[in-house]
Amino acid sequence: MFDLLIRGAEIIDGTGKFRYQADLAVNGGKIAEIGQLPEAKARRVIDARGLYLMPGFIDVHSHADLIFHKEGAVGLVEPLIRQGITTFVGGNCGMGLAPVPEPNRNFVHSYWEAFTADDVKAGVSWDSMGQFMDYLNGRGVPLNMALLVPHGILRLGAVGPKMGKAHPDQIRQMSRWLEEAMDDGAIGLSTGLQYFPGSQSDNLELIDLARVVSRRRGVFTSHLRSYSATLPQAINEVLQVAEEADVPVQISHLFWIPDQGPLINSLTHNVAKLGSAVYKHVQVPVPLDLAVRQLLGDIHRRRDAGRLRVGIDAMPTSAGFTHLIAFFPPWVLEGMSRENIVERLADKKTRRRIRRDIEKGDTRAWPHDRDNTWSMNFFKIMGWSTAFIMSVPSEKNRHLEGKNLVEIGKMWKMHPIDAACELLIQEEGRVLVFETLTRPGDDFVERSLYASMADPHVSIVTDAILMGFGRPSHLFYDCYPKFFQKYVRDLGMVSWEAGVRKCTGLSADTLGLRGRGYLKRGYAADLVLLDPQTIGTTATFDNPRQYPTGIRLVAINGKIVVEEEKYHGDLLAGEVIQQ
Repeated sequence: MFDLLIRGAEIIDGTGKFRYQADLAVNGGKIAEIGQLPEAKARRVIDARGLYLMPGFIDVHSHADLIFHKEGAVGLVEPLIRQGITTFVGGNCGMGLAPVPEPNRNFVHSYWEAFTADDVKAGVSWDSMGQFMDYLNGRGVPLNMALLVPHGILRLGAVGPKMGKAHPDQIRQMSRWLEEAMDDGAIGLSTGLQYFPGSQSDNLELIDLARVVSRRRGVFTSHLRSYSATLPQAINEVLQVAEEADVPVQISHLFWIPDQGPLINSLTHNVAKLGSAVYKHVQVPVPLDLAVRQLLGDIHRRRDAGRLRVGIDAMPTSAGFTHLIAFFPPWVLEGMSRENIVERLADKKTRRRIRRDIEKGDTRAWPHDRDNTWSMNFFKIMGWSTAFIMSVPSEKNRHLEGKNLVEIGKMWKMHPIDAACELLIQEEGRVLVFETLTRPGDDFVERSLYASMADPHVSIVTDAILMGFGRPSHLFYDCYPKFFQKYVRDLGMVSWEAGVRKCTGLSADTLGLRGRGYLKRGYAADLVLLDPQTIGTTATFDNPRQYPTGIRLVAINGKIVVEEEKYHGDLLAGEVIQQ
C-alpha cells in the first residue's frame, strides 16, 4: 500500500529526456516506483491523464530565508509554493541571517535593515549557522531550503564597514567562520560583489575563501561585480575563482545593461522608450539579447575547453529589484550604522558630493575600487527615472510605491537625488526599489533576456524578497508559470523537457542538491502536476498578487501542499537541507 499514487501522467523527469506516460507511487516522502502499475493500491489515488508530472521547481536564487524567523512566514511563502517551488536556496548575494559574527554585530544588524527594509534582527536568537538550522528545524518549514554562507556578513564581522582590502588575518578569520558554517550544513558561499561591503574584496580574498568551499565540496555563487560595461571582466573574475580554487561557481541572475557613455546612454534610453511604445502595438523582433548571447557562448566555450564548473541563472522579468541605498557611492555606507547614514544624507555638503560622484563617476572603469567607480551607479547609466519604489516600511509613504524618483521629485519640488535622500531619511534607510531602463513589466526590454530563457544551461530563479509589505515583484507569484506559458508553450523557445530541466535537474546539479530535482526512485517526492494548456499567469507589475492558473498539485516530501485552489502550508512539509 503506497501513500500516494498518481496515475497516467505524462512524466517529465528533469533529465531533459522526452516525456513518457506512467504511474508514480510515493511512500514515506520518497518516490517508490515509476512505471505501469495497474495493480498498485494507495491511500490516495490521483487521476493525472492529460497532465504533466515533473519534479518540484528549485529556486537557486532567493532571499526567502530572511523571513522564516517571523510570525506569518507560512503565509508569506504561499505565492512561492503555489507556483510550484518546492525547494529554494537562501543566503544569496552575500546576505543572510547566519552566521552572526560577534565582532561588529551592530553593523550586521544595520546591513540587514538596509538590505531588507525591515527590522530583521527582531527575533534573531542564534549565532552560528548550526544554531540557525536547529531553530528552523524546531520551528518547521513549509518548503525545503538550503543555505549559503553570506560573504558580506563574514566581511562585516572580520573587517567592519570599512572601505579597502581585507588583511590576511581578516581573511583567515572569515575562512574559519566559513569552515564552521559549512561543517554545520551550509552548501557553499555567496558573494554580492556589486554591493558594499563585498565590493571592497579583491580576487585574492575570494580565491582564499573559495578554496575553503572547494575542500568541503560546496559551491561559490556570485552576484557579479558588474552587469553593465564591465560585465565581461566581472564574469572573468568569477571564472578565475573557479579555475584557481577548483570550485563550482554559480553566476547569479545574469542580465546586461548597456553603458557606452553619457551621450550614447541617453540616446539608448530614448530609443528604448520609443521601442517600448511601438512594441505595444507591433511585435518587432529586435534582437536585444545579442550581448548576453555572446557572453553565454564565451562561458560555455571556456567551460567545455577546461575543467571549469559553471552554472548560471536568470529571472524572466524586465525589472530587477534591490535596496535604494545600493545606487549610492559605497563610501556613503562606510560606518554602516543607520544613524550615520541618515546623518550623511541630511548634510547638504555631503549630498552635493553624492550627486557629483553619481554624475561624474566612471562606471566603465575596472576594477571598481575608487569612490566614484562603483558599477551600480544606475542613476548615471539609466537616468534618474530608473528607480521605482518597491516598498517602504511607513504608511505615510505607502502611496509612493510604484512611482519613480523623477515623479516623486516633481511631487516634492526637488531634484530626484534629493527626493531619494529625503525618502531614505524618512524611512531610516529602508527603501527597496525596482530598477529598469524603461518601466517594470516592459515586454520590449524583456527581449534582452531571450538568450538566457532559451539557453539549456541557464536555471530559472525568482530572486524573491518577501517582506510582507510593499509591492512585490510579479515573479514572487508567477516566475515559473510565466516561464512555461511564455517561453515554452507560446514562443516555443525551449521544449517542455528542456524547460523543466532548467527549473529542476539543472538547478539541483549546479548547486549539489543530492536526491532532488529528478523523478527517480528513492528521490524526494517533490512534485508538480500541471495542465500544459492552462499553465500561466495574469500577474502584472501593477497587479502582481495573482496566483497562477494550471497548477493542479504540488507535493513536498510526499505531502500534498497545494491541490487545485487549496494551500496547506500548515503541514510544514519542508526540510532544512544540510549537506
